[in-house]
Amino acid sequence: MRHARTIVAAMDIRRALTPAELTAAESLFDGPARTEWSERFLAAPGHLMLIAYVDGVPAGMVSGIEMSHPDKGTEMCLYELSVDEGYRRRGIGRDLTLALAEEAKARGCYGMWVGVDTDNEAALATYDAAGARDEGVFSMRGWPLAP
Repeated sequence: MRHARTIVAAMDIRRALTPAELTAAESLFDGPARTEWSERFLAAPGHLMLIAYVDGVPAGMVSGIEMSHPDKGTEMCLYELSVDEGYRRRGIGRDLTLALAEEAKARGCYGMWVGVDTDNEAALATYDAAGARDEGVFSMRGWPLAP
């Protein structure tokens, strides 16, 4: 069965510049936006948060982090993408991803990448719709550093 896509008429994607903007959009995050963490994120060179507003309401967000290496240059890591459940299947995730890619290109990044669970069909479809290519199997390891 094919799903109909609802067109978003009044969407605006803007870069977040203040902790207040992040607090207003915290329903898009996994938890509450803490002021000190928001300030640190926004002040860090190479950190970027774009928020999609529909009729003035935060409907989605994407965060990106520039990563540089002496032998590779700078690339953009799509750190997190979220679209409010009530606004899904309207192309907002795709548009946010494309906006981040355009910002990365404007900043001189040679590429952009994202790690995504192989069973996350919605994310995979979003990234495919935004022109991403599958670059193979990805395994992630972590080191919990906080008690």
